[in-house]
Amino acid sequence: MLIIHGIVLAKSIPAKKYGIVTGESLLEARQKCPDIVIVPPNYNLYMNCSNAMVSIFKEYFPVIQRYSVDECFLDYTNMNKHFGSPIQFAHHIKEQIYKELGFTVNIGISNNKLLSKMASDFEKPHKVHTLYPYEIEEKMWPLPVGDLFMVGRATKAKLHKLGIYTIGELAKTDRNLLYSHMRSHGYLIHDYANGLESSSVKSASPKAKGIGNSTTISFDVEDARTAKLILLSLTETVCMRLRDSNMLAKVISINIKSKDFISMSHQIQLSQATDITNNIYISICKLFDEAWDKEPIRHLGVRVSMLTSNVNTQLSLFDCEKYEKLTALDESIDKIRNRYGRTSVIRASFLHSGIRPLNGGMPTEDYPVMSSIL
Repeated sequence: MLIIHGIVLAKSIPAKKYGIVTGESLLEARQKCPDIVIVPPNYNLYMNCSNAMVSIFKEYFPVIQRYSVDECFLDYTNMNKHFGSPIQFAHHIKEQIYKELGFTVNIGISNNKLLSKMASDFEKPHKVHTLYPYEIEEKMWPLPVGDLFMVGRATKAKLHKLGIYTIGELAKTDRNLLYSHMRSHGYLIHDYANGLESSSVKSASPKAKGIGNSTTISFDVEDARTAKLILLSLTETVCMRLRDSNMLAKVISINIKSKDFISMSHQIQLSQATDITNNIYISICKLFDEAWDKEPIRHLGVRVSMLTSNVNTQLSLFDCEKYEKLTALDESIDKIRNRYGRTSVIRASFLHSGIRPLNGGMPTEDYPVMSSIL
């Protein structure tokens, strides 16, 4: 008997036709399509492709906003005189990306970010779509309400209870009725259903408020030791990024999802901000012991926030010596890993455990295909 664990992080266009959706278990996906091909994710590959695509954008655009690993907003204001109409240029850059990088992109065009994003999700792949305000009624309103940005599963269920099944029906619904059931989120999705959104394209990323890592586990974790090993592997990568950013964290939090994907979170505020892996992991274990309800676990996350600069850190006399030793240890390990590879130094507890010593974020696998792209 074949047992499949994990969830669908993204589905291909053919898989979508079988009713496979993001977030469902791989077992459910296999039941819908027995011949489905399941490919493990590799964040490093995605980021390399994303960076290569952005490099092409930088040849043309002064303002680029990276929205996610595979989405960007580009401001075409005053660009017509250089590259022609938005539609003409969209076809040009779409073909350039395919020719130089080997993958396809969909491009959505409109006068605001919401409508351009909605347009980019129309028929795929390798297409250019427009969704200007005068096209909303024809192109967007007939779509299922769940296709609207910011309408997730829970919101969709609430809307269905109100008899709202299409984006057009949502657009014509009384705002006060939506507010009474969903508070301010009702106003937001009503605006979106009518194509109303006014944020500008911003190239500068906001200052990070926190650093986190998480992983979906390929099996049910039913014991604390295994869970804490996975949490340690996540803490290792989070703390390396924290030190690389020259920041300290004062708030530590964890997220646990059961095999039924019921989520619970727990956090603690430290008396002293830190970037030391050992100190943060001690807090992580304490949070886990307080939060876990003994239900089998399928997803774990670690996050640090309330970040401050590590310059001029104030310590008590009694903490100073221990702090210096642990800091020196972390710095030495970071230098070795950066020079010889992320797994060149690992903790003995991971030996023969079957658990990756540094989890989440960017895996270390090499993909030779990238050498022909970048």
